[in-house]
Amino acid sequence: MPVVRVSAVFALALLFAAPAHAARLPVDDAPRLTEARATRILLREPKVADWVARYPPNPTTDAKYERERRSWEVKVWSGEAGQVAEGRVSDRLGVVTEAWTGPQVAWKMARGSDGAFGGSTLNSPVVWLLFSAAFLLGLADLRRPLSLRNLDLVVLLSFTVSLWFFNRGDVFTSVPLAYPPLAYLAARLGWIGLRGRRPAAVRPVWPVWVLAAATVFLAGFRVGLNVQDSTVIDVGYAGVVGAHRIVHGQAPYGHMPVRRDLRPCGPADADGEIDERIQTNGRCESAVERGDTYGPVSYLAYVPAYALFGWDGSWTNELAAAHAAAIAFDLLCLLALALVGLRFGGTRLAATLAFAWAAYPFTQYVSSSNTQDALVPLFLLLAFLVLAAPAGRGAFLALAAWTKFAPLVAVPLWATYPGHRVTARFGAGFALATLASFAILLLEPSAVQAARAFWERTLGWQLGRESPFAVWGWGQYEAAGIPDLQAVQRVLQVLLAAAALALAFVPRRKSPLQLAALTAALLVGVELVLGHWFYLYIAWFFPLAALALLAAPDRPVAPPEEHRGRARRELVAAG
Repeated sequence: MPVVRVSAVFALALLFAAPAHAARLPVDDAPRLTEARATRILLREPKVADWVARYPPNPTTDAKYERERRSWEVKVWSGEAGQVAEGRVSDRLGVVTEAWTGPQVAWKMARGSDGAFGGSTLNSPVVWLLFSAAFLLGLADLRRPLSLRNLDLVVLLSFTVSLWFFNRGDVFTSVPLAYPPLAYLAARLGWIGLRGRRPAAVRPVWPVWVLAAATVFLAGFRVGLNVQDSTVIDVGYAGVVGAHRIVHGQAPYGHMPVRRDLRPCGPADADGEIDERIQTNGRCESAVERGDTYGPVSYLAYVPAYALFGWDGSWTNELAAAHAAAIAFDLLCLLALALVGLRFGGTRLAATLAFAWAAYPFTQYVSSSNTQDALVPLFLLLAFLVLAAPAGRGAFLALAAWTKFAPLVAVPLWATYPGHRVTARFGAGFALATLASFAILLLEPSAVQAARAFWERTLGWQLGRESPFAVWGWGQYEAAGIPDLQAVQRVLQVLLAAAALALAFVPRRKSPLQLAALTAALLVGVELVLGHWFYLYIAWFFPLAALALLAAPDRPVAPPEEHRGRARRELVAAG
């Protein structure tokens, strides 16, 4: 009987205690701030207040309390301009922990992070400045500090200033700072290409063997940086995904892993989003919905690395196939530059150009981001190695164009090299390489549907793309007082197209140096008018720009075999 009484008392205690305990839990977890209070805190943040003040008064706001993070997510809209600000307010401290305005709202890459592209080691001031110092000391004319050659080198490095602001999330400063060096290089390379003369005579301070030894050391250091501390951004990941699709009988276009309406199969990220989803092929894969925006060669080039290392469906910085491909592209570019230098200027130019690639920090930026951007200059360099064979140079130019589309601007120039007549063999080589590249569309049941998907996912999408990483896309912030320069962009695009056609005939005959300079100038011109620009694109024009700017003056840049006699006569006539 006493046991029964004790049990009854205990049961009654639990009965009354449980509701009391349950009632206390929400009190402990309840937010301290109200929605209105969290919103006011964010709107008073100087960064947010300054940006929101550019728009009409009385913006629309919304604040949501996230219990797990003990913070408020606050969003701000302004009429037709859409969402203009977003931030996070700590519920316990009552302070703003995150604040994003303008392009930072929709573009996470605009929020600033030293390691998001290229890894934290390369982006550290010490390592970046060491690369830059090596580049200058190895290539500069130390006897004439104010020489034009040194100015060229400084301009090539000056993109660093823009990158510094980008890494700190200041897009409205970083983007305009990229245009002066691009404009200078377009003008400088165009001038060299039209005049047909080499830069002023200069003999590098360092002997050939020192440049060669430094190149070998830097090449090993670059590989180490890639392996130890680099990031696999969406471009490299998409290359591996595309290779997987090709190997398994699909074209990449329209078959990238997506997130929407699919069952999750992985953990949520810091923002609560789950990228890993069960795709229609039954695999758990990380989403990269716009990974199929590049040319077919961008994906075919990753097939060897995928065959060697495979892919388990996840997107991590340890993705071996992406690292292997990026390292291979980088080292092949270095080798191709050395061969081009040897072919057109001897051992000194070979050592100089190879060293330039190895020491230039923005080429390592490509490798440490594990992208395919080194493929464009690689194919252009291979085209230079077979310059005397029209079909060969046509084929390699096609491979460069169908990696990323910018080299298409140079087709008229290369088709008429060295004179003003279009070479049928060039066209045949270009056509055959194009057919081989686009053969992957035949993997689809309908080639017509596959071609439509290619256009819609690549050029069709890119031509109408809005991006804050070019001044031409800032019209979306016109309500904030930023001018819409799209009309200027259209004018410049027309002028670029006209220049591309004109350079096919002027100068009437061109040397390899002129071809290199004019091709680099056209590529820079493309980057000047692009609706979306990024630092990875510098590698597209850098090798040919280096050839034009650094060609050894004590040995002429040799033309193809069939034109050497004419070149010698011109040199003799020039004294």
